[in-house]
Amino acid sequence: MNILKTSVLSLLMVAKAGIAMSQNDSIASNDSITWNKELDGIEVKAQRQLIKQEIDRIGYDVQADEESKTLTVIDMLRKVPMVTVDGEGNISVKGNSDFKIYKNGHYDPNLSKNAKEILKAMPASMVKCIEVITDPGAREDAEGVDAVLNIVMKETCKMQGVTGSVSTAYNTLNRTDIDASITAQIDKLMVSADYGYFRQARRQMHWTQENTSTYKDTGNTMNKSSDQTQPGNVHYANINASYDIDSLNLLSASFGGYYCDLRQEGYIRTTLTAPSGEILQSYLGTFQTPDKTSYQSWNGRLDFEHKTRRKGERLTLSYMLALTRNHGGLEHRYSEKYHAPFNYTGKMMTDSERFLEHTFQIDWLRPLGKGHQVEIGAKYINRNNQSDAVQTFYGTDNQLTDEFEHTTSVLAGYADYQYKKDRWSARAGLRYEYSYMKGSYPDGKGEPFHKHLSDWVPQASIRYQMTDAQSLKLSYTTSISRPGISYLNPMAYTLPASVQTGNSHLSSAHSQRISLNYSYIGNKITLQLSPSYSFCSEGIATVQTAQGNVVYRTYDNILQRRIFSFSQYMQWQPFKGTTIIVNNTLYYMHYGNPEQALSNHGWCDYLYASLSQQLPWKLRLSLSGSTDIGREPSGVYAVDYPWNLCYASLQRSFLKDNRLTVSISIRNPYKKFIHTRTETIHGDFLQSSNLWQRTRSIGLSVSYRFGSLKASVKKAATSITNDDMVGGISKG
Repeated sequence: MNILKTSVLSLLMVAKAGIAMSQNDSIASNDSITWNKELDGIEVKAQRQLIKQEIDRIGYDVQADEESKTLTVIDMLRKVPMVTVDGEGNISVKGNSDFKIYKNGHYDPNLSKNAKEILKAMPASMVKCIEVITDPGAREDAEGVDAVLNIVMKETCKMQGVTGSVSTAYNTLNRTDIDASITAQIDKLMVSADYGYFRQARRQMHWTQENTSTYKDTGNTMNKSSDQTQPGNVHYANINASYDIDSLNLLSASFGGYYCDLRQEGYIRTTLTAPSGEILQSYLGTFQTPDKTSYQSWNGRLDFEHKTRRKGERLTLSYMLALTRNHGGLEHRYSEKYHAPFNYTGKMMTDSERFLEHTFQIDWLRPLGKGHQVEIGAKYINRNNQSDAVQTFYGTDNQLTDEFEHTTSVLAGYADYQYKKDRWSARAGLRYEYSYMKGSYPDGKGEPFHKHLSDWVPQASIRYQMTDAQSLKLSYTTSISRPGISYLNPMAYTLPASVQTGNSHLSSAHSQRISLNYSYIGNKITLQLSPSYSFCSEGIATVQTAQGNVVYRTYDNILQRRIFSFSQYMQWQPFKGTTIIVNNTLYYMHYGNPEQALSNHGWCDYLYASLSQQLPWKLRLSLSGSTDIGREPSGVYAVDYPWNLCYASLQRSFLKDNRLTVSISIRNPYKKFIHTRTETIHGDFLQSSNLWQRTRSIGLSVSYRFGSLKASVKKAATSITNDDMVGGISKG
């Protein structure tokens, strides 16, 4: 009888482990499964870990988090190690706001340009996991290679057929969200599609701002108070397909895009005051967006993957097309003028942008023997951007037109080597990139210019698995920041109180980082500790000066940056149904500009904490809060002050397999507005900027899953990823 019980128990363990691995391959290696044997039967208990770590990435299993049924992706990001999201929804990875965003392992131009807006609207229920690729490898573009945020969309499957989901949400700020997705299989063809829409109401996108600038040269003070809204509609959609030609060849394709028509409207009151208190000039400007204003960005990919008879060897050919169309503008009307520094009564600014990009890539991965693997490849990118701008000044005969064209060509080659044996794993790579940029003015208003850039990018990492639960990793990465075309464009952009020009002599800036990561993944506690140090000696930075009451801005390779950070992440499950998460990153930042003899340094801390508790009657309570502690240096000239947010929700699932989920939530119940403050404390003028935006809201969301499916859309294991330039033309 004991032998029979042991055999049954073993069989159930194998079956349960097999199901877990097939459905959750992305976290299977770190799943924690507890088995209890009782005299009167067998009871199986399983607990899924939220965190998985590999030599090049840290993954957060979104589907293992019960809050994924009701939160958005931007909310889930606050739980991911090494990711911070501030009070306005701005994202940083490893302390850097200049990083790549992938979807399903390859670069998504639409998501990267509009990440904050799209991820605020995207339900977390559509996402399988979020990965921070801490050491992207030589295959990735050198620009922003220090870190990659990979959003892996859900591909769950159970039985043959069709599966999908629909969800909707509404809150008291009059925001409405609708999302739908569907996946189906026809023989060897697998297709999935998703569509999302959200309406930005005036009440939600309403903010007020106060800016006060004091010029050291004159002692005068400029005060600007504004009130504005930005209502509108946003649509985004994606379709993915794969076709199994045979067991060795796979063809996959995708197409997706983003479209919005936002309407900006409001007023700005400007007053210039002398040190004596005398008003030197003042005027009131009202503004609104013309009716025919829209922004859209689309991209398509085609990948062919060929596997050889050698296990693990594959060849991938990829092509990506990306295009952007922007038709924008803003109309200003001026009144109550007193000694205003202009003679027109208003102005209409319209601009049109057309962007087209072609990318070709070949990638070859080959195992060289037990524990050894090499990947080599090449990539070519061709970009073309055209922009036309017109300014018409009411009450005068003056009209300004600007036409600008620029092209960029990038050619890259790379090699990446990986080694793994027993508890040791290592990775090293080298990438070379050559880029050529050219700008011209079809209307003849400026001289054409061009720039050649050449960059080598090395990197390496080594990891030791001390025990089944503990690991230690040391890594070195190099990333570059290339100047975008707007940073290079020497033409002056002039406003009444400011003048901005580019610098065609800029070169690439190299940033280096050394980091150590300790990871412990246990049954009830997951812990990540990661100190790091990054430095850059000739970074691209804004250089600002003031003459009289006018601010002049340009760019130069003069930034000295030193950043020490210490990231801590803890996920604790003290008892059944309870999960506590603490995500914290402490920074010390030092920025220097030797040419102006300026420096700015200080400490700051990003802290996120959450509690999720299972209650009776299938109810789940979630509480969370995030804050920024200390004055954060913002470049050489300014500092950002602390902010805080909090959130609470109560959700319940209904029907078979919990297909219907309903949630009620409240955000920032203790205050109506979130207040963010920035101060310019160094340079030729001092400035204080305060912004208030509505945040208090009560929301209701409903989601429903239908159907079932055995397989999921396949994608090539490697595909095209693009992310170039600091200060490019593209909006976002």
